[in-house]
Amino acid sequence: MENYESINNQEDIFEILNRKINQLPEAERNLLENGSVYVGLNAALCGLIGNSLFRRVLNVTKARIVSALPMAVIPFFTTQVTYRGFVTIPLTTGDLNCETCTATRSGLVGLLVGGLYPVFLALPINGSLAARYETALLPNKENILSYWLRVSKPVFRKMFFPILLQTVFSAYLGSKQYKLFIKALHLPEPVNFVFQ
Repeated sequence: MENYESINNQEDIFEILNRKINQLPEAERNLLENGSVYVGLNAALCGLIGNSLFRRVLNVTKARIVSALPMAVIPFFTTQVTYRGFVTIPLTTGDLNCETCTATRSGLVGLLVGGLYPVFLALPINGSLAARYETALLPNKENILSYWLRVSKPVFRKMFFPILLQTVFSAYLGSKQYKLFIKALHLPEPVNFVFQ
């Protein structure tokens, strides 16, 4: 009986929260509900930039769409789902109730999943294309680690700013979403629900 009551109370709380969030102006509600999409779009951009840099380093000129499509789609969906799972849902369910925690968590998602992951993903995609089209002299098995470190170093150096931008944007967005959620919590109940 207690479990049923706690589930019922949670559903009531979610209904109240949804009603309060729906009272926010449309732009603020959109930012609160769809912030993960913005972080995902930035991750797709980081993936495309990393892909382009690796293509230049490895002299890959063929299969532009074959390499660009997964570098935009995979980071977008991965980052969007991760941000939603680690920031948006815990924030709107009350499991994340500290602005610093929200900003830190969203910044880490932006750094690791939205910034570094797309660049690391570009390495094997473009490495396999370089091997397939024989556009770069690939190492033998003894020198493979030092070769890929040497190839990756200029790419990561150039990707520093986009990764930093993704991290700062994600942290800012998390902080902004927290403030909007707190603003929604302080709104009064809609009048038509109070009298029912």
